[in-house]
Amino acid sequence: MSIQWMDEVLKRKEDLIKDLQGILQIRSVLDEENATEDAPLGVGVKEALQYLLDLGEKDGFIPKNVGNLAGHLEMGTGDELVGILCHVDVVPEGDGWSVDPYGGIVKDDKIYARGSSDDKGPTMAAYYAMKIVKELGIPLEKRVRMIIGTDEESEWRCVDHYFKHEEMPDMGFAPDADFPIIYAEKGIADYDIVQKVEESGHSNKNEPIQLVSFHSGRRYNMVPDFAQAKLFMQKEQTEILQKYNDFLQQVNLKGKYYVESGELVLELEGISAHGMEPRNGKNAGLILASFLADISLDKQGDQFIKFAANYLFEKSRGEGFGIQYADDITGDLTINVGKMDYEQADGGRFGLNMRYPVTFDMEQGKSSIEKHVKQEGFSIEDFSDSKPHHVDENDELVQVLKKVYEEQTGEKAELLAIGGGTYARSLKSGVAFGALFPGRPDVMHQKDEYMFIEDLVKATAIYAQAIYELAGKKEK
Repeated sequence: MSIQWMDEVLKRKEDLIKDLQGILQIRSVLDEENATEDAPLGVGVKEALQYLLDLGEKDGFIPKNVGNLAGHLEMGTGDELVGILCHVDVVPEGDGWSVDPYGGIVKDDKIYARGSSDDKGPTMAAYYAMKIVKELGIPLEKRVRMIIGTDEESEWRCVDHYFKHEEMPDMGFAPDADFPIIYAEKGIADYDIVQKVEESGHSNKNEPIQLVSFHSGRRYNMVPDFAQAKLFMQKEQTEILQKYNDFLQQVNLKGKYYVESGELVLELEGISAHGMEPRNGKNAGLILASFLADISLDKQGDQFIKFAANYLFEKSRGEGFGIQYADDITGDLTINVGKMDYEQADGGRFGLNMRYPVTFDMEQGKSSIEKHVKQEGFSIEDFSDSKPHHVDENDELVQVLKKVYEEQTGEKAELLAIGGGTYARSLKSGVAFGALFPGRPDVMHQKDEYMFIEDLVKATAIYAQAIYELAGKKEK
């Protein structure tokens, strides 16, 4: 069967953009504070899930809501199941946007919004790919199921819940990363390093400068773009303020200071980026801590700041814990300090996101981290670990997707490995497949996030052919 997939997408281009704008205009950020039984991750997240389920039902797919944590849209018949694993939750929008982060505005041949590239744009491309295959009446010998997650940017509770109740696809792909094909993903460990206040001694109220509070970051997997420290000072502030001004010029970042309720407040603006490569951003929390490390603080505050400066600042490869490691498949181990929180009454806590190569010995690495933090009066809490994922390059899925990509683009389909984690790792035979094309800037998790309309259309054509090649009934 000869089908001009790009032509089919172009016929539906305006509807594709319109439906994408609809879901982009939903602020589907995790909101546990206002969660309900019907919306366990927040109303916005549930609304985005329901939007896609309703759209699918209207277009003739079989929808299913799985506990308001996940859902799916299915078409076709057969014993085997091809999965397309997407997510509709987004990270917080952050500050500094030049457009409405939930407007879905189209300008300069791009569509702008939080989630446009991660992962609502690619999700809608995959949805329209299914729609095209369905509307063309192509006979399928396998079922095709779009699995919709709602907690990918946090704890993956959606996937855990979904696969407790629903079958596992035989093979599948996640349109949530880069083209051509990502066949290997690093392991991802999130954990907190917590200050043991009872062991370090209470903050010395007699010290001339005391750290009252320090806060930076919202998510483990984001490089924080803002940090704030509050200091109580029993001495002249002029010297410190002059040092801070000099520091801001030195690091070439914006910051400010002011007095509030008798406390000196220092603020710093960094540059956000995805936590899988901390070097792509400027961590406001760690940079501000590096400034405070040269100031004589109270004992407890000093312990918190010095830990950040000595073990974490400019040590994104795990140097501070002696766990530097790289392999030929997935590259360097990385550590992102996504959260830093300190209160004088309670002590401090660091939230770390570690991405480690497929051949890294995690147990040995964890032991090394525990050894270093313990000697500094800290401990590890809330440790979670998503193991690395690697599919053999000769796997049928990989070979089919290589063929599709090369036919649609005319480019060689190189196999890639990433530090990011996608739903593909939930499957034994699963890869990440687009939708960021080679040479395009990665603006996921950044302000003014966008997706090129041209790329949206091209990805839809690729996904449509991929569905046909993986699930379509072949002529004997």
